[in-house]
Amino acid sequence: MVCSVSICAGEIFELKAELNSDKKEKKKEAVKKVIASMTVGKDVSALFPDVVNCMQTDNLELKKLVYLYLMNYAKSQPDMAIMAVNTFVKDCEDANPLIRALAVRTMGCIRVDKITEYLCEPLRKCLKDEDPYVRKTAAVCVAKLHDINAQLVEDQGFLDTLKDLISDSNPMVVANAVAALSEIAESHPNSNLLDLNPQSINKLLTALNECTEWGQIFILDCLANYTPRDDRESQSICERVTPRLSHANSAVVLSAVKVLMKFMEMLPKDLDYYGTLLKKLAPPLVTLLSAEPELQYVALRNINLIVQKRPEILKHEMKVFFVKYNDPIYVKLEKLDIMIRLASQANIAQVLAELKEYATEVDVDFVRKAVRAIGRCAIKVEQSAERCVSTLLDLIQTKVNYVVQEAIVVIKDIFRKYPNKYESVIATLCENLDSLDEPEARAAMIWIVGEYAERIDNADELLESFLEGFHDESTQVQLQLLTAIVKLFLKKPTETQELVQQVLSLATQDSDNPDLRDRGYIYWRLLSTDPVAAKEVVLAEKPLISEETDLIEPTLLEELICHIGTLASVYHKPPSAFVEGSRGVMHKRLPLGGDIGGSPAMGAGFGAAPAVMPASLNAPVGGGLGDLFDLGGGVGMPMGAYIPPKIVWLPAMKAKGLEISGTFARRAGVIQMELILTNKAMSVMTDFAIQFNRNSFGLAPAGPLQVLTPLGPNQTIEVSLPLSTVGPVMKMDPLNNLQVAVKNNIDVFYFSCQYPISMLFVEDGKMERQLFLATWKDIPNDNESQFQIKDCHLNSDAASSKLQGSNIFTIAKRTVEGQDMLYMSIKLSNGIWVLAELKVQAGNPNYTVNEYISVSQSTVLVHLSLSNLAF
Repeated sequence: MVCSVSICAGEIFELKAELNSDKKEKKKEAVKKVIASMTVGKDVSALFPDVVNCMQTDNLELKKLVYLYLMNYAKSQPDMAIMAVNTFVKDCEDANPLIRALAVRTMGCIRVDKITEYLCEPLRKCLKDEDPYVRKTAAVCVAKLHDINAQLVEDQGFLDTLKDLISDSNPMVVANAVAALSEIAESHPNSNLLDLNPQSINKLLTALNECTEWGQIFILDCLANYTPRDDRESQSICERVTPRLSHANSAVVLSAVKVLMKFMEMLPKDLDYYGTLLKKLAPPLVTLLSAEPELQYVALRNINLIVQKRPEILKHEMKVFFVKYNDPIYVKLEKLDIMIRLASQANIAQVLAELKEYATEVDVDFVRKAVRAIGRCAIKVEQSAERCVSTLLDLIQTKVNYVVQEAIVVIKDIFRKYPNKYESVIATLCENLDSLDEPEARAAMIWIVGEYAERIDNADELLESFLEGFHDESTQVQLQLLTAIVKLFLKKPTETQELVQQVLSLATQDSDNPDLRDRGYIYWRLLSTDPVAAKEVVLAEKPLISEETDLIEPTLLEELICHIGTLASVYHKPPSAFVEGSRGVMHKRLPLGGDIGGSPAMGAGFGAAPAVMPASLNAPVGGGLGDLFDLGGGVGMPMGAYIPPKIVWLPAMKAKGLEISGTFARRAGVIQMELILTNKAMSVMTDFAIQFNRNSFGLAPAGPLQVLTPLGPNQTIEVSLPLSTVGPVMKMDPLNNLQVAVKNNIDVFYFSCQYPISMLFVEDGKMERQLFLATWKDIPNDNESQFQIKDCHLNSDAASSKLQGSNIFTIAKRTVEGQDMLYMSIKLSNGIWVLAELKVQAGNPNYTVNEYISVSQSTVLVHLSLSNLAF
């Protein structure tokens, strides 16, 4: 922030006199002095009218200086800035294109609402100027004006003009038009400003070869939004983008990589060009690592993502990631991470030799990471595990404290991955027990002693030595020590009874930590009530640890690949995590894969459903009778069944990128499950099928899920699934709960949703009057419930007509003391009758409903509260 410094009155007077001088050179020197004062933070706003008067000149240098002053002070002097409008208009028609461009550029930078409307006509002329320099400048001005007053830009038709400029003959105009439209589209993510087609794509690719490096970046980012029609078009675009990989500007290279990474998704892997493209991607990425350290780091963060998605691109380039002695620590650590990701059986010997060398460096953080990397290699490449363990033992023999401690931590992980294979090294580890002073290393060593207590003769002595300073240990060590001693007791009960009592007492009576205390009580009760069960719980076989525990979650990785070359790819976070407001994420479309047919039926491919299916987020609670009156949105059509709005049943983050939204409807006597399937992953989804669990009313798919074409990345498809009511029945809680399994080529996903009971109201639910009266009398009082519907402004006739659209039929109507009484019948698909009495008082928006349940002989009594029926 520039601090404002006062300027003396005498100096102001002198400058004012010079600015009004008749001599052009003196006037120019005076403006230079004003700009110099402004630059160092002096307040020269008092000279505003005098400086603006200097705009009337043919001297380009002087005009630039005046415009610079104007941009700086227009916001603080909006009333005086209007004085410059006429000059802007005049300059926009000047014979010199540089002056026309200068005028339109300055217009865009003056963020004053009062004068924007005066600038529309000059801007319109400049957008259609004969000189491309003026047109490209005007294109950027539209984006700036949109930021000030979006409605004005749309009303004036500037957006359509901007779209026309994409077809301009000059590549720089095209690039700036794309940049402006992209900027505007980011603030309006739901708009379709960049509606690309093969013809416009061809023009962008033509302009790509001739515009500046920043223009190329804008065009490449725009290309990344396009979805090719087929793999042939995708290959054609890739061939024309590939030359950008050899550009000197690293930002252009990364933008080109982003386009190629996305378009590769639809290329068949058996295509020769696919292999050629993989080979072409490696050299430019390697070249980026010869830049200065800061650029190297950005490149490495992007390469880290690329390697996680397609490790085959750089699988033969391991050596370029070997650390140099003069690399900054942040570059070293990033290179180390990529080395592990590229480690394989073919290069593991080379990698281990490097890592062993790194473990003797002087930088403690780097050494720690190198030792951990050796452990990760052992876990990732099974054939190298023995060599890795041997390397770690060599490092332990160095007796360097922090090396020994890191080695013990990673050896614990190796034991978890390969149980009963490398336990011969435990004796060596125990020799270094006294040197451990870090909580993580102490906890790891305690775990090893407890896990393999039967193989360590003096295990009780070792654990007792830790117990002496129990209260001084960190929580991590205390918890591990408690578990280890309980394990020891279960393995050697006669020798360690006193030790286990001591640790349980310390954990439960002398500790304030709730985690430690609770675990202590659990162990104590287990041991005192059922030692056999305790053994099964505490000494249960442990699952093997995963090979890659630090991989980015697939859905997030696919999103980050779409943002290669941006801050998101450096932070490894989606833009929404660090950009405030609505201008964060811009979802980019990916091309479809090849022709793959959908599965006609699911068959037995689902496997067993989980015992408890996860409830969908924001699952709707069954609406009341009021839903049929459209209480939320005024009075709807008088006839026609109520259809609840679609909601998300299965979020993408729970289903590897597949998002499912839906609702239920009843049309022409058929129940329909209306689904919206959205692919938010980077891979094509095919072979869709669906299955329901048993439910209260026997709902089941009446046919296969008809997804006839592959669902490409960022594509959405609407599907209507007819349902029958002849499936297996099982009472659910709540009664209208439905558990669903959806299968595709990626996995099987489970969710639950709630259907409105009104979908089960059948068309022959109008009961004969005599039968209605007889049934009404026979229903016991226990089957009655009463509730109110509030804020409903329909009269009784309108309400009756509205409800008939949802198969709720009025049998009779009578008026008692100014109150209309409607008697209604409903029949459910399983034969249950519901009789209702609706009381409507004129002028009172609250209705009273009494409902009664009648059950046929062949059904089980099911009590339905009408207030929970989603009418």
